[in-house]
Amino acid sequence: MSKEIEEGLKLNFDFKKLRKVMEKCESDVVPVVAQDADTKEVLIVAYANKLALDTTLKEGMATFWSTSRNELWIKGKTSGDFLKIVEIRVNCEQNSLLYLVRPAGKGACHTKHAATNLPRASCYYRRLDLQDGETLSFVPGAE
Repeated sequence: MSKEIEEGLKLNFDFKKLRKVMEKCESDVVPVVAQDADTKEVLIVAYANKLALDTTLKEGMATFWSTSRNELWIKGKTSGDFLKIVEIRVNCEQNSLLYLVRPAGKGACHTKHAATNLPRASCYYRRLDLQDGETLSFVPGAE
C-alpha cells in the first residue's frame, strides 16, 4: 500500500476490494467492523473466517483473516495495540460481524500521527468533502 493512499489527501478509493478478496483470498470470509465499546468510534473494518472467529473467542482479542497475506492476523500481536473483545454481534443476514472492543494500546491503525509518531486511534482519520465528493481532509486532531 502506498503512503499517498494510506495517508494522503487525494481520493483514490478501491472499489475493486471485494473482487480482489474473492479472487485472491484462500478462505471464505465475512466483513468485521471493530468499534470502540465505550466511544462508539469505528476503528477498523477487516475480514474474518471461521479460524479468525474461533481465535477471537478463545483469546478474547480481535482476530482477523488477512486477505492480502492469506493468514491469521491477531490485531496487536506485533504492535502491542490489541483490541480486547467486549461483545460480538451478528447482523440479521448472518454475513457480517461487529466486534465491540476496548483498545489496549496506543491506537488501532497502523498509520501514525505525523507530529507524535503514535498510531492513530482509528483507521477513519480522513473525511470526504460532502460538496465535491473528491476532496479529503484530516479529522481534527488526527493529522
